[in-house]
Amino acid sequence: MWTPFGISTAHAQDAAAGGMGVVMQLMPLVLIFVVFYFLLIRPQQKKMKEHREMLTQLKRNDRVVTAGGIIATVTKVKEGSDEIEAEIAPNVRVMLVRGTISSVIRPEAANDAKPA
Repeated sequence: MWTPFGISTAHAQDAAAGGMGVVMQLMPLVLIFVVFYFLLIRPQQKKMKEHREMLTQLKRNDRVVTAGGIIATVTKVKEGSDEIEAEIAPNVRVMLVRGTISSVIRPEAANDAKPA
C-alpha cells in the first residue's frame, strides 16, 4: 500500500518488531555455542585438569606409558623440573618430559581386573 510519506505499512510493522527479530536470529548461534560448551569444551577441560594432576603426583616406581607407547618405570622425579628419569629396560634409563606421559599404570587396577 502506498502512503504519502513513502513508507508502506509493512515496513513500519517490520521496524517495530525489529528488536525481537534480531534476538530470534541470534538464538540458534547461542544455542549452538551452549551445546558445544557442554559436549566438547567442558569435558576436554576436565580431562586436561585430571591429566595435569596425574603428572604432578608422579613418584618413584610408578609404571607409566609414554605418548609413543613405551612402558617405563619411574626411577627419579625432579621436583620443580619438567623432566623425570625412567627405566625402559634393565639398566636402560632415559629422561622423559612429563607432558609426554599419557597414563600411569596402577598395580591395584590390575588386581581389580582379576576374577576372585
